[in-house]
Amino acid sequence: MLLVGPSIWGCRRVEQPGLEAAGPRCVRCLGWHSGSRRDPFRRNRPVRVELLYFDGCPNWTVAEERLHEALRSVGRDDVHVAKVRVGSPEEAEELGFIGSPTIRVAGVDPFASGGEQVGLACRVYATPDGLRGSPTTAQLVEVLA
Repeated sequence: MLLVGPSIWGCRRVEQPGLEAAGPRCVRCLGWHSGSRRDPFRRNRPVRVELLYFDGCPNWTVAEERLHEALRSVGRDDVHVAKVRVGSPEEAEELGFIGSPTIRVAGVDPFASGGEQVGLACRVYATPDGLRGSPTTAQLVEVLA
C-alpha cells in the first residue's frame, strides 16, 4: 500500500497493489471514495476485524489486548475480533499472511506496505518508539477512528 494523502473527506487514502483502477482506498473508512462515504465505525455497521497469528509468535497476545483497547476507545467494543490461527506455510500462502500478528479491518491490512513476504514469521511494526512486535494502541485507534 502507498499512502496518497488525505481525501476530500479528510481520510487518509492508500493505493493497494492490483487495485489501481479502483482508485485510492481510504484507510479510515476502508471505502473507495466514489461520492458516498462508507464508514462502518461511525454508522455502527457490522465490520469484520481479524487477528491472524501463529502459535510461535509471542506478540499476538499483546496485539489482541491493544486491539480491544483501541476498539473500546473508539466506542466499538461491540465489535468481535475473529482470531485466525495460521498453522502451515500453505495456509499462510492461502491467506496472504505476512507475519504474526496481522490485523485486518474489513479484509484490509492497514499496516501493510505491499513489500512484505508471505510466511510464518513474526512481524514488526514501525511505532513512535521504533520497531515493535505489534502496533501501538494509538496507531490502532487512528486506523479504527
